[in-house]
Amino acid sequence: MGTVYAALTDSGDRVAVKVIHPVQAGDPDFRARFRREVRLSARVRGPFLLPLLAADAEADAPWLATAYAPGPTLAQHLAAHGPLTGGTLYAFATGTAQALATIHASGIVHRDVKPQNVLLTPAGPRVLDFGIAHAADGTSVTRTGILTGTPGWISPEHYHSGVTAAEGDLFAWGALVAYAATGRLPFGSGAPEAVAYRVTSGQPDLKGIPDALKEIVEGALAKDPAKRPDAAAAAKACAQLLAAESTQILNGHTAVEAGNDPTVIGELVTAQWSVPAPEDNPWPQPRAAPRKFSRRRAVAAVLVMMAVLGASVGGALALRQDKSHGVNGREAISSAAASGGRDPGTAARRTPSTEPGTDVTGQAASDPRTIPVPANPLAGVAHPAFTRSEDETQPAPGEWSASHDGAGTEEHDAAVAIRDRMTAILATKDMSFMTPTVTFNRQAQTVMVTGGPISTLTDDYKEVFRRAGEMAACITLAHRLKDAPTSWPYGRFSVYWKDYDGQDEATILGFGKAIDGCYFEEAGRRQGTEEGIVTAEIPSSDKDEIRIAAGTVKAITAAWNTRVAEGHGLEPFDRDNAITLGFDPVQRMMYVWAFDGSGALTGRAQQTHFQEVITKTACPRLLAEYNSNKQWVYTHWAIAAYQGNSASPQLFTSGNCLPTESP
Repeated sequence: MGTVYAALTDSGDRVAVKVIHPVQAGDPDFRARFRREVRLSARVRGPFLLPLLAADAEADAPWLATAYAPGPTLAQHLAAHGPLTGGTLYAFATGTAQALATIHASGIVHRDVKPQNVLLTPAGPRVLDFGIAHAADGTSVTRTGILTGTPGWISPEHYHSGVTAAEGDLFAWGALVAYAATGRLPFGSGAPEAVAYRVTSGQPDLKGIPDALKEIVEGALAKDPAKRPDAAAAAKACAQLLAAESTQILNGHTAVEAGNDPTVIGELVTAQWSVPAPEDNPWPQPRAAPRKFSRRRAVAAVLVMMAVLGASVGGALALRQDKSHGVNGREAISSAAASGGRDPGTAARRTPSTEPGTDVTGQAASDPRTIPVPANPLAGVAHPAFTRSEDETQPAPGEWSASHDGAGTEEHDAAVAIRDRMTAILATKDMSFMTPTVTFNRQAQTVMVTGGPISTLTDDYKEVFRRAGEMAACITLAHRLKDAPTSWPYGRFSVYWKDYDGQDEATILGFGKAIDGCYFEEAGRRQGTEEGIVTAEIPSSDKDEIRIAAGTVKAITAAWNTRVAEGHGLEPFDRDNAITLGFDPVQRMMYVWAFDGSGALTGRAQQTHFQEVITKTACPRLLAEYNSNKQWVYTHWAIAAYQGNSASPQLFTSGNCLPTESP
């Protein structure tokens, strides 16, 4: 969504300032959603939350500022120190339930309660991230089209019907408290589909939770939302446990009274709260005079600190090592709406293709983009070193933990090639901080690409990491198999994610084989995919992509309006700026899509006109850039539309601006 800066007010108070990405800021629909986000966030005031301090939704670069609170996320704390116990556990349960009660009383549903969205500050827990919050009356603040939430923290009713209500927050709260008490995910880990099945049909793992608290958690985790307590009732019950833990009840209140008074609840939490103090070094003052982000409140950005993508309304940010000022800190990237589960085996079903790449020997050709990826690298090879060509089994447990760093020059060079390809892909979405680790398991004949741990990273980022890892490994291994079929043993690849250092077995995100082709094709033509358009919808950070996208969208819109005015039985779209586009660096494809609420593209003839306008307008621009810019890789295109209130795009057709499919 943008960038979060560590910042200081004129009076020296620490704040986090979220500045919206220019591409998003230019989207009127996003502006409207951002205004709603600000209005919703401004409603919420209470303990255990980080308040919105100031905002300007109308600025050229829209921004908002929240209070800053030091401390790790719950996930980070558990990885470093283990589960919460005693009064601290009860204080955590009480504080987070009270935060949700405050949110719900303001008419808001959080919708993304999970360990990455709770900070353990010296003063108690703080619930973060109302960036995907949604008013209880159903006014959405998020873009439609993606299941909102993170697997394991999504309620059964949301899986069944997409319902997002306060009861769903309580379900996630129950899972959150169970995780805090045991250090175990109550519904386990693994593929999103497996987690979803356990959430909807299985029982949570609650062993080790104190009996009195366990009863409250069990109520919150009831499959039937009507049987769950509301947040205020959960806060009251937990506060009574917390009061009983105290040697004396504050301010002369009884335990029952303590559960009814938010002020006393706050005092109880503070009295019982005990977590290690976080490292919190002084922030350097700005070198220049403070820059005012608003007429109402001046906030000076401290530019010596590194910015972090995926900003939160709740004040999470990263303070990374700065060599010139010696600023140390911790990394915390807040979560936004997570994408729904996708089949991790999609790479295994790809059809062969060719695509410009890089000579695996490292020697650049006259134009590396014209080097094809081998479609069937073992064709005609009698005795290949890779012997699992017909093996369709999924990666087995233990393969990842048994893998090792590259041994010898060939494995080392392959690892470097995979990392370089991934970095190039991720950099276009400003995700190059997700540095992969590449290891090898010779017995499994598999190369492992592993990301993490970045415990607070959103699942949509992990999805791009998976796709980038699969593509980088597939291309690299396909070249290796082609060049040395009788000696290179690696033809399979798997992509994993570590949630914390020292993890026995990382979570598998995807897998495939380099002999199956690396790009999606039908009848020799590369095809657009839903996962490709999801990646394309993520704003680009590449200057060339931003420049081409802005000019091309304007040209397509003008050409379509002209075509409609000429007749042809065409109807205009029912909104301005209905047409937009984005780039998927994984499949190297430009996606153009329209928001078509009125059905202007429902017929085949209308879709054909739309395709003609796009190809005649966009292809000259893509080819001109391709011929003048050796770094430009986009000549393939796909066309889609979000029709009516559909949450998923309808993909019409795909093609290539070049006369052949090979480049």
